[in-house]
Amino acid sequence: MSSLPRQSSLGDQINHLARLLGNGLRVSIAGTGVTPGQFAQLLALYERDGLTQQELCERVRIDQSTMAHTLNRMRRDGLVIRTTDPDDRRRSRYTLTERARAIQAELTLGARAANVRALDGISPEEYEAFMGTLSRMISNLE
Repeated sequence: MSSLPRQSSLGDQINHLARLLGNGLRVSIAGTGVTPGQFAQLLALYERDGLTQQELCERVRIDQSTMAHTLNRMRRDGLVIRTTDPDDRRRSRYTLTERARAIQAELTLGARAANVRALDGISPEEYEAFMGTLSRMISNLE
């Protein structure tokens, strides 16, 4: 059996890109105290505050145990508050703190800076084609 060169491996290349984007994001948002692992949850809550853990899992596409650990760190870091859902006391809802709201613009600028760096030399048409291809691949695998 012949080996698959890393440069020809879709999974390896996508993982490498994700690591590089994560590192770029980490550098761009370092002053906020937010980690890339918390970033997607914050984006989801910026879009719709007061989500449950399950709703966050569905939006961010990570498992319950990882989400629980991340939300605990976010509570510790003063980014979210957990409250009991008034409609179902078995559930908790997560809302943004004033600290999280205060750094939203800085996080947005940091993410944009990381994206701009990654997209250097890429035309809008190439970007649209790439995003369309990624979307189809994600749909295929989901």
